Amino acid sequence: MRIRPLAATVGTLLGVSTLFFPATAAQAVDHPHRPVVVAHRGASAYAPENTLAAVDKADDLGITWVENDVQRTKDGELAVIHDTDLKRTTNVEQVFPDRAPWKVADFTMAEIKRLDAGSWFSPAYAGERVPTLEEYLGRVSDHRQKLLLELKAPELYPGLERQTLRELRREGWLDRSHVRRKLIVQSFSADSVGTVHKLRPDIKTGFLGAPEVADLQTYAGFVDQINPSHRTLTPEYVAAVHKLRGAHGRRLEVFTWTVNDGPRAALLKSYGVDGIITNTPDVVRDATARSTSDHSAVAGASAS
Repeated sequence: MRIRPLAATVGTLLGVSTLFFPATAAQAVDHPHRPVVVAHRGASAYAPENTLAAVDKADDLGITWVENDVQRTKDGELAVIHDTDLKRTTNVEQVFPDRAPWKVADFTMAEIKRLDAGSWFSPAYAGERVPTLEEYLGRVSDHRQKLLLELKAPELYPGLERQTLRELRREGWLDRSHVRRKLIVQSFSADSVGTVHKLRPDIKTGFLGAPEVADLQTYAGFVDQINPSHRTLTPEYVAAVHKLRGAHGRRLEVFTWTVNDGPRAALLKSYGVDGIITNTPDVVRDATARSTSDHSAVAGASAS
């Protein structure tokens, strides 16, 4: 699936929303609903990102939804890791000093499993490993959590969509219960999201970016969510997204990222966003709960 060039370029998409009116607190409306809180790469403020420890930490905090990133290794395994290279979140430069530039796609899963994916974050997590998608799905299932799965850099991994769907099916994630209530697949690539929708039109999908308002109707044909950075989000843009129905006939949603402080989370809640992706899910949960309580208190006082 091809979207016109303006909408297919991720960098352009992320900058487009600066064309809209600037956001102000006065433009926002206090919404009594509570947005879904999604633990970004797991509870990644408290445990190394995209590891099983981060999933566990999200569960410890009582967070239902977790987000992760999926890529493919040299030997065709699906690994959960954000960067397309291994340098930032593992000790790959020490273990394989002659393998620069240390791209995920240049290493087998067995080689990646030799790496320490926790010490960079804290000595307490020394020895934490990069999980396979199978391992990650198992841990999320153990906690009865839900998954926002990002296909990372799919242009580097032809067929990543179909392979990921096969893995999801093998692990029981494409039954009716999971598809209806526990799974969303997203990507910065409109083509990739369109491919997922074509292969499994029942799966809920999201596009990471902020297409122009004029292009939203096109996206609504194959996505259920438009998921922009919070830095570019305005109340007007949220309202424009909400005016449309997505691929499954329901109102298009907005999940915004990556929001780590309470006041900003409360403001975005007032815009009417449907979800907030965050490294600090407990902070965002508490802030949006307080703003809901404040709204209820004001409404009750007004009624009396």
